[in-house]
Amino acid sequence: MAEERLIGIAIILVLGAGVQWLGWRFKLPSILLLLTAGFIVGPVAHVIDPDYIFGGLLFPLVSLAVAVILFEGGLSLRLADLKEVGNTLWRLLTIGVIATWVISTLAAYYFVGLGWSLALLLGAILVVTGPTVIGPLLAFVRPKDRIGSILRWEGIAIDPIGAVLAVLVFEALALGRADNAPLFIIAGLIKTSIIGTACGLLGAGIIILLLYRYWVPDFLQNFAVLAMVFGSFALSNHLQAESGLLAVTVMGIALANQRWLSIRHIVEFKENLRVMLVSVLFVVLSAKMNLADFQYLGWGALGFFLILVIVARPLCVMLSCLGTKLNWNERTFMACMAPRGVVAAAVSAIFALRLQQANVAQAELLAPVTIVIIFGTVLLYGLTAYPLARKLNVAKPDPRGFLIAGAHSWARAIAMQLKNLGIPVLMVDTNRSNAAQARMAKLPSKNLSVLSREVWQQAQLGEMGSLLALTPSDELNALSCVRFIELFGRAKVFQLVPKEEESSRKASVTEDHKGRLLFAPQLDYDELSRVFAFGGAMEKVAFEEEVEYEDYCEEHSQTHIPLFAYYSTGEVEVCAADGPMTPAPPCDVIFLTIPEEVRAEWNRKAAEKKEKKKAKSAVEKNKKPAQTET
Repeated sequence: MAEERLIGIAIILVLGAGVQWLGWRFKLPSILLLLTAGFIVGPVAHVIDPDYIFGGLLFPLVSLAVAVILFEGGLSLRLADLKEVGNTLWRLLTIGVIATWVISTLAAYYFVGLGWSLALLLGAILVVTGPTVIGPLLAFVRPKDRIGSILRWEGIAIDPIGAVLAVLVFEALALGRADNAPLFIIAGLIKTSIIGTACGLLGAGIIILLLYRYWVPDFLQNFAVLAMVFGSFALSNHLQAESGLLAVTVMGIALANQRWLSIRHIVEFKENLRVMLVSVLFVVLSAKMNLADFQYLGWGALGFFLILVIVARPLCVMLSCLGTKLNWNERTFMACMAPRGVVAAAVSAIFALRLQQANVAQAELLAPVTIVIIFGTVLLYGLTAYPLARKLNVAKPDPRGFLIAGAHSWARAIAMQLKNLGIPVLMVDTNRSNAAQARMAKLPSKNLSVLSREVWQQAQLGEMGSLLALTPSDELNALSCVRFIELFGRAKVFQLVPKEEESSRKASVTEDHKGRLLFAPQLDYDELSRVFAFGGAMEKVAFEEEVEYEDYCEEHSQTHIPLFAYYSTGEVEVCAADGPMTPAPPCDVIFLTIPEEVRAEWNRKAAEKKEKKKAKSAVEKNKKPAQTET
């Protein structure tokens, strides 16, 4: 029995990681793939059964996972964004929630056929969108700053509101408080807001104090923060049901906006944890479904879904955006982005179980209807959000540009080649003259350190997707790569080959603190400077077939070194020293031509190195171990 549960958990984790990779590899919404995979291994193939694997711990574990996801979402929110989007956000969380609740309740009553009590409860459950779905979709679509901030804030803030509203409606209607339900709900919301905010601020304050005073060692900090998230969540829920979601959200926002200490390592840890938790949650959610539960649903469920998508969400957005600065394209995109997620599924399942135990009629319809809405909205918005955002021009361009550290002469030549191909570039250099000459050459440049906050923010919000560290300092190049791995990914950060180390010195930069090495093993900063000083240049050659490229490289192996491959899709492949570039023609390849003087010097050094190695080998061969006579 224990082994079967272990195998089930392993399948869920492996499936989650594999599906996330497929989504990244083929540029598909991972949430949609996760739901499909869970559905196949669960109710279709019966490979895993979450109820059997987790038993009574399933819903507590789901609650803790959602708490971590909301906390991580809070860490991404900046209060400064509210200056521009605060009015719209406040309306979405008040007028929008009420409008969605009313329309959902009416649709549940008339289309699904639920009684008024269950219809009110289902409407309250479905006011949420949730960061478990919104976050991955926004990362995939990459909407522009204003619209992205609104949707991110709404998705994170509305989860605790919806969960608390559903709990209060359940208590007011199912536990016999229908007479004074409005006052009960208002009082509950106020109590939840006070308790959740207090517990969240308390948890954030304790973390800030512990880390600011260095009372927690570095290796324990992430664990301590995670434990405090769980502690605040549990304490708040103990004092007021479902207020824990608000507590962890407030805790994340408080930590993200304080100025006493850096929380980058915490953010990075929680982002990695969030990817795993979202993968597991959606596989478990879809695998938990029972096909028999859907036999009682008719075409009314489809009508209910269409009302939510076509009427409820557009009306919510229209009322919330009246008098704001949002244009019609932004409002249209917001009206087409309201997927439901794990919170709705978990709350509906818990309430359905309690109501069934109390023999409430139609309670068995609550969870299946919610699952239909989750699947339908994820499918609809997952497939349409990306093309719609580009059609409405509310998405950022694909991040295919290059951030270039260093704006000296041959770095400018490389940047100009990329710019001529239509690739966005941004050059940064602390040398004022280099930055000025780059601007004179009509190359975007800034007289700043590549490690500055301003450069980080511009790279984060702009079209940059790769880093080329081309400065004379190997240490700065390596540090830049370590810094931007978090933003671009390890495969997209490149630095020059470090200068050849003297045998008497230790390496200045360790291997685990380097980016990918550029171009060719012999091309460090000094050698590249010599190549360009002696007349080296860049040459673009078009190839239609792979064999053409191979023949060309073999014929010009001594005179041409490949730097980049450019494809008609606008993608650029960088030649890295850790392996030969293997472009897939048709494409254009940019080569660096090597002058005769430099080639002769390289050949001389290679011959000297070969002779030294040969001499060393001969010396070692002549050495004989001492013989002791016996």
